[in-house]
Amino acid sequence: MATLQSLSEASGEIAEEVTGLLEHLSSRSNNYATPERRGLRGALWPCALVLGCVLSLSSCRQVISLPGDYSRLNSRFSDTQPAISGNGRFVAMVTNRGGRQDLALYDIQQKRFVDIPRLHRRNAIVESPSLSRSGRYIAYIVSERGRPEIALYDRITQRRQMLTSGFRGPVRNPSISPDGRYVAFESGRRGQWDIEVFDRGASVQLDLSRGVPEKTNREVLQERQSNGQ
Repeated sequence: MATLQSLSEASGEIAEEVTGLLEHLSSRSNNYATPERRGLRGALWPCALVLGCVLSLSSCRQVISLPGDYSRLNSRFSDTQPAISGNGRFVAMVTNRGGRQDLALYDIQQKRFVDIPRLHRRNAIVESPSLSRSGRYIAYIVSERGRPEIALYDRITQRRQMLTSGFRGPVRNPSISPDGRYVAFESGRRGQWDIEVFDRGASVQLDLSRGVPEKTNREVLQERQSNGQ
């Protein structure tokens, strides 16, 4: 279910677009400004906001959760590019169950699909998922403006991080390490496909093990130093 925050953000964006369009049409038909016309934006904004709320009701589900048949693993829809977590519990895949190319996560033990809030965006295409040990981290390719980027999603914080923003050259096929710190991928910035590794840093919280957060590399080093090792 969409949250009030996502509904407000989506409706605000649509309201801005509607208001801008109405102002543009008005300015084309009148080349002079009057006090009434200068207040046009203030008069149109409430109407545009209401219209944005109505239109965003259908789009918020695409931002938060996926529409379509997610009652079972195998169906009449196309599911491709499977990736399994290190503990063998979760399977990530690319599916068209919602009428477009989205990412889905299936829990093998519970035999059901798992919700991944705030991962999906409107007008975005995802592909090439990769899972960490327990499935906490999901690395994947996302194309939102026609340019593929490598993104990393944290299922605990429900936040997405873009790893290759500003990266020169195309990228593809990310593969995340079991602990979630490193992401290897194919890079084409030299005019050919090479392998590169992205290091998320020593302070990153590693993947979960037996339900307990593992220590970061920095914490391990500090513990060794304190023990005289």
